[in-house]
Amino acid sequence: RMLHDRARIHVQAGAGGDGCKSFRREAHVPRGGPDGGDGGHGGAVVLICDDSLRDLQAFRRRTNFHAGRGGHGEGSLRHGADGETLEVPVPPGTEIIGPEDGDLEGRRWELLAAGQRATVARGGTGGKGNKRFTTPTRQAPRFAERGLPGEEGWLELRLKLLADVGLVGLPNAGKSSLLSRLTRAAPKVADYPFTTLSPVLGVLEGEERQLILADIPGLIEGASEGA
Repeated sequence: RMLHDRARIHVQAGAGGDGCKSFRREAHVPRGGPDGGDGGHGGAVVLICDDSLRDLQAFRRRTNFHAGRGGHGEGSLRHGADGETLEVPVPPGTEIIGPEDGDLEGRRWELLAAGQRATVARGGTGGKGNKRFTTPTRQAPRFAERGLPGEEGWLELRLKLLADVGLVGLPNAGKSSLLSRLTRAAPKVADYPFTTLSPVLGVLEGEERQLILADIPGLIEGASEGA
């Protein structure tokens, strides 16, 4: 298939859960104190380098990525669960840039080796339950905090490419024709020398990983001397 080396995606981390306003209600405790638990933290959006990928084709079908929000606090000092982190796989050589027109402006990451991770949007903090606001002079606070929103914004993905396979040969030997049959790349194919003037890339789907094939301009005798 054709190679996709640029993409634009929108990421949104999870909001924090709200704190709980609650008071103990038990038969043997006539004047129970506050027992509202805290809200959980929102989940983050994390891009992770996956060595089985070779281009950004997946982001043509999906461009919005949302992590889980934190759970709300409950009575009896039960804290809300933290939101689930969303992991998004990208190929090695992916550069991640926060454009100038968004909340993630100026941020930049580069994922080169398998397993590298970049937290591109942090989850919101969970709100405090009313138990947290108890003081010697305020023993029955009737309020709690709301959770904070998570970070969100657009990101540009750019792929710095290294080919796995290079097709090397004399001019007009059929390198471009071979590339067009193995992949969906569309190099210029014609019956005259030097039809290919710059490298053309295509992706070959394998059982365990993708391969990048490069169609390289034809080599001629004396090229090393400037011919």
